[in-house]
Amino acid sequence: MWNDFQQSRRHFIKTSGLLLGSGLVPSMSGRSSIAAAGDSAEWAGRPQSAQGVQFGDVLQDRAIVWSRADRPSRMLVEYSFNPDFTDAKLRPGPLALAGTDYTVRIDLTGLPAGQMVYVRVWFQDSDNRKVLSQPSYGQFRSAPDAARSLRILWSGDTCGQGWGINPDIGGMRIFETMRQTEPDFFIHCGDSIYADSPIQASQVVPQTGEIWRNLVIPEVTKVAETLDEFRGRYKYNLLDHNLRRFNAEVPTVWLWDDHEITNNWSPAKDLDDDPRYSEKAIARLVERGRKAALEYAPMRLAPADSARRIYRKLSYGPLLDVFVLDMRSYRSGNDHNRQAQADVDTAYLGREQLHWLKAELKNSAAVWKVVAADMPLGLESRDGVDPLNRAQFDSVANGDGPVLGREFELAELLAFIKQEGVRNTVWLTADVHYAAAHFYDPAKARCKDFEPFWEFVAGPLNAGSFGPHELDDTFGPQVIFQKAAPEPNLSPLFGLQSFGQVDIDGDSRVMTVSLKDIDGVTLFAQDLMPSPT
Repeated sequence: MWNDFQQSRRHFIKTSGLLLGSGLVPSMSGRSSIAAAGDSAEWAGRPQSAQGVQFGDVLQDRAIVWSRADRPSRMLVEYSFNPDFTDAKLRPGPLALAGTDYTVRIDLTGLPAGQMVYVRVWFQDSDNRKVLSQPSYGQFRSAPDAARSLRILWSGDTCGQGWGINPDIGGMRIFETMRQTEPDFFIHCGDSIYADSPIQASQVVPQTGEIWRNLVIPEVTKVAETLDEFRGRYKYNLLDHNLRRFNAEVPTVWLWDDHEITNNWSPAKDLDDDPRYSEKAIARLVERGRKAALEYAPMRLAPADSARRIYRKLSYGPLLDVFVLDMRSYRSGNDHNRQAQADVDTAYLGREQLHWLKAELKNSAAVWKVVAADMPLGLESRDGVDPLNRAQFDSVANGDGPVLGREFELAELLAFIKQEGVRNTVWLTADVHYAAAHFYDPAKARCKDFEPFWEFVAGPLNAGSFGPHELDDTFGPQVIFQKAAPEPNLSPLFGLQSFGQVDIDGDSRVMTVSLKDIDGVTLFAQDLMPSPT
């Protein structure tokens, strides 16, 4: 079954000449329900779709198809279960309008489970319905309804610390490395852009004196403050041909973290002393950054009464449920995080999200429950000092000792998982810009009311690499593996970019988690045996 899937994928790429996102029209033997006339010279006056196509939040019967036009136009989605597009079906989509920066998505429903779906997206000029864009091509496989082998990837942290798209090294090569593993989907654990990190045409690599050269557009040369500047960050990333091709073949499960707005943002973020910002109100920056993020993320948007919601569950057959968290939107302000009891100042996930997560975990019938999170649980991430010269924390972790501050929420969650007999939970995260495997052991913890579990950390994708963070012993995390930078902010030239790969065997149900480098070399691997449910 898995081999059939891979052969079908490769056949589509070969027959379509799939330069995904480039706009080239492949030669197809099948008949299309849309006729595109004229030679390539005529495309100049038509709608353009420079950002290609993305897929996201794939389920058994549906998937999000995302694209962007450059002018008012209607999205048209043509899909088939054959790589030559025989028997293709046409699904008219919404209008691309300026209010969403011409981004559009459609929830492609009525799909059969476990099926390869081949897609091409067109844009129809709003003034002349006969005028069509060049098509963007892509493919994905719908989630299975029966047990089969699965492969998922995860990582985070794209275009940070001024290390942008460098044509001299082939752009963001790690996306091509990940594409070649042929996964079912990819989890981006946040920091999908760095709105607070200007990207210049060049910068010196301090350790070697080499010159790092970036592609540059005006929106990335300063910190993002306006809505258009936030939007420009996403358009910038999509200039990379590796990322566009990856997006068109690998569905993405999208999260966010801090750099989609600014470093370590919380409601208490104070920008008064940051001369880079003329907009000092964090609430206004969050509103603009969130709007841009949701416009460009290939995720299924919640109903109107909760359209800002990012946390969600995705079921991927009987072997896997993915629980997507939002550790940013509901937190209290970053502070010393050492309160002796839970209150409004210790919120991290927030009560509503915590109750949702507990209920969904309890009700999950999947063998494996993957929790996709913005930040690791037991690593300290500091955020300056308060007026009393006490360390402030961006993280749950707040230093060795008993449960305090934001740790009350985590202690409650872990105790619930133990009490309700929820088995086989695994945490996948990013944020810290190095690869690590942590085993949380109650026998070595201050708080012992939980079952042992694993947390795996990957990244960055294309950003500076950093050294290891301090561990907080409250929940007994043990470093089983880590590969970190020997000094802060090493450029991607040092090869410390990483991603994680999860393979679930359809027969044995064994989960193998691997941490891999930019060339796909395995740095660490761990087999996890499923517990009886």
